[in-house]
Amino acid sequence: MPERSPWEDKAANLLKAELKRRGVTYAQLVDRLDAIGVSESERNIRNKVSRGKFTAAFLLQCLEAIDAHDVRIAA
Repeated sequence: MPERSPWEDKAANLLKAELKRRGVTYAQLVDRLDAIGVSESERNIRNKVSRGKFTAAFLLQCLEAIDAHDVRIAA
């Protein structure tokens, strides 16, 4: 498996940090995404985050689903 780029690492770490900050598990994220009309399995989410390979749209959907409207992106 190819290594993740620094940008993929940053995106994955941002999402994981926001989930942890809000105490949201992947299973809960599935339910919250479903509530906004996004169908994803827990396994698929885990794989996407683990690989760091997901779209900006997926990241925004996740942030919306967990009510993360203010996110800090460190340089």
